[in-house]
Amino acid sequence: MASSRKKLRGGPSTLAVRAAPGNRSRAIVQCGPLTFAAAIGRSGRTVLKREGDGATPIAAMKLLSGFVRGDRGPLPKTALPMRRIRPDMLWCDQPEHPSYNRLVRAPFRPSHEEMQRSDGLYDICLVMDWNVTARKRYGGSAIFFHLIRPGYEPTAGCVAVSLRDMRRLLAVMRRGTVVRVV
Repeated sequence: MASSRKKLRGGPSTLAVRAAPGNRSRAIVQCGPLTFAAAIGRSGRTVLKREGDGATPIAAMKLLSGFVRGDRGPLPKTALPMRRIRPDMLWCDQPEHPSYNRLVRAPFRPSHEEMQRSDGLYDICLVMDWNVTARKRYGGSAIFFHLIRPGYEPTAGCVAVSLRDMRRLLAVMRRGTVVRVV
């Protein structure tokens, strides 16, 4: 048990995301000895991720950084680089645009997601390296690790956990922690 605690305190190198039995849009996240319920894409998981398919990519994705709504609570303690979300922050999901799968600022006409959402999903939002450092048009955008909707409703392709579980995970996450969807 002591070795498990030591590994968690130092930060796990990998979080495993496995499909939950009986529901393709639900998953189990394992972090060392801890397990958490999660929501994943409405289309389940895929090895052939495409923009708009509603699937979570089966891949090993490093955590790059995160965003947090500072107006909805204190900044979480984490070694992961975090930025406060501002109202003008958007994420481009228009495959033909040069800023595809990148943070952009309003005003921005091409298709995008608002980072400062009213539904709270991105109150804590972590950027996984899916199609970010090496982009491919139509390869999928905005694949985040974020907060759940009530009832663990499916995501558009992200991994989502409860606020309580996110806080527990953030305490041990750092840049480079791998989220492995299997």
